[in-house]
Amino acid sequence: MFEPVSCTFTYLLGDRESREAVLIDPVLETAPRDAQLIKELGLRLLYAVNTHCHADHITGSGLLRSLLPGCQSVISRLSGAQADLHIEDGDSIRFGRFALETRASPGHTPGCVTFVLNDHSMAFTGDALLIRGCGRTDFQQGCAKTLYHSVHEKIFTLPGDCLIYPAHDYHGFTVSTVEEERTLNPRLTLSCEEFVKIMGNLNLPKPQQIDFAVPANMRCGVQTPTA
Repeated sequence: MFEPVSCTFTYLLGDRESREAVLIDPVLETAPRDAQLIKELGLRLLYAVNTHCHADHITGSGLLRSLLPGCQSVISRLSGAQADLHIEDGDSIRFGRFALETRASPGHTPGCVTFVLNDHSMAFTGDALLIRGCGRTDFQQGCAKTLYHSVHEKIFTLPGDCLIYPAHDYHGFTVSTVEEERTLNPRLTLSCEEFVKIMGNLNLPKPQQIDFAVPANMRCGVQTPTA
């Protein structure tokens, strides 16, 4: 599913037999849409999972916990954010016959993770690796050198035909492969030194929603009720 303001992709994965499901990177404004789809498909959402503490939108994890009782919010322990379940490198998130392997992929933020399906057929890379791009490293304790090594060691080591599903796309693309990005990504095919230099000179504008998105996401997207 797509959220157009922040250009965020939300991914729903479900097991046909058990009807258990996980949702990756939900957005607050589209959480009701996601919950409705999950109900229509007859799925039971076990986890609303975040690849990192987002700066460009508020996560829908908190709202989904209310809309779909039994759903647990999930985020990396290194994010420092609140959640029902904190995960670390190597942990597995199981739903039915399937599992998502957690691979720490810091650099965009210290708490970034990539989720890899247990058969290594697809990877959900968050902001660490985008299609022909990558997440910025100039805020939220980002580090270009760390990001470079994360992508090369944790993502580019996957099979070449592994599908890459990023958290965002701004150019109309929806999916890539490890082999495509290993050979065609204009930033990550450079040397580490060249990559660090480019990332240090992007001069990107401040994310419009960062001042309220990050504090909200540190609370798992749960907002303080108004009187």
